[in-house]
Amino acid sequence: MTSKALKKLIIMALFTALVTIATMVIQIPTVATQGFINVGDTMIFAAGIIMGPKFGLVAGGLGSALADMLSGYSHWAPWTLVIKGVEGLIVGILAHKRFETGKRVSGITVLATLVAAVWMIFGYYIAGGIMKGFPAALASIPANVIQGVGSVILAIPLLHAFCKINIPKD
Repeated sequence: MTSKALKKLIIMALFTALVTIATMVIQIPTVATQGFINVGDTMIFAAGIIMGPKFGLVAGGLGSALADMLSGYSHWAPWTLVIKGVEGLIVGILAHKRFETGKRVSGITVLATLVAAVWMIFGYYIAGGIMKGFPAALASIPANVIQGVGSVILAIPLLHAFCKINIPKD
């Protein structure tokens, strides 16, 4: 394994761990979602925007699914793996190049996080609909909106801080 490949693997593992930790540190259980509100999406946004779509996909999917399993919500883990992985992929596709080029948080960055949050809300609505019925899944939307918007708000200052840090790409 080359030094460059090893650095990328280590950074991906670190972002995956950060997603898991951010998801588990603040958990507000909700009856409506049969899960919890968390701030893990903030780190998914950071992984995808700073390091790119592949990092967002892996860190978002694995980190969030691992948090589900460690928190006693294993029944959500397969859904979370896909939903949060795609969330990281979306934000990475939409915002990584712009962020990497300009090293600043732009309107595109904010828009990308909002689009990814909308995907997360939709994804959990579909998953909840399959698991417990679509009328019941509607009740989870407000909690997921709070989680998504809260994570977007938290991601902005975090990304500003990362603008000042030189993360090695090679």
